[in-house]
Amino acid sequence: MSVNIGDSAPEFSLYSDEKEAWTLSEQRGKNVVLLFFPAAFSGTCTTELNTINNDLARFNDANAVVVGISTDTPFAQAEFKAKNMLNYSLLSDHNAEVAVMYGVKFGSNFANMGYDRIAKRSVFVIDQEGKVIHREVLDNPGNEPDYEAITGALESIA
Repeated sequence: MSVNIGDSAPEFSLYSDEKEAWTLSEQRGKNVVLLFFPAAFSGTCTTELNTINNDLARFNDANAVVVGISTDTPFAQAEFKAKNMLNYSLLSDHNAEVAVMYGVKFGSNFANMGYDRIAKRSVFVIDQEGKVIHREVLDNPGNEPDYEAITGALESIA
């Protein structure tokens, strides 16, 4: 399964770094930026999430809720969030079920290292009605997303 621009964003509920349920449909009326990332404490993920955090005012101005999603536990994410002083929630997709729903789970190419359940670095921007207006899925976990395209998508609906 793959989620594309124009699709309704698949509904999900995950636990946050604060061990509270976070549900996509409860965000209706706001734009949502889903940042799927492979692993807390890895180099490119740290850079990506800090880059977004440093520009968070721009997302807030666009009435956007930003959340990071990885298969790390809520406990690991809480530590990662605290260490990096991130000002948005990190959600635990521990069994990669949401990554599968969005079509961004890495395949078996990482299975021999025990990482066959991680998400590809991906960004989905969802408008206030729940439609996907931006999608970027990166096959190389060492690459960062196109930050200008993310904010451009938000500006296009502001």
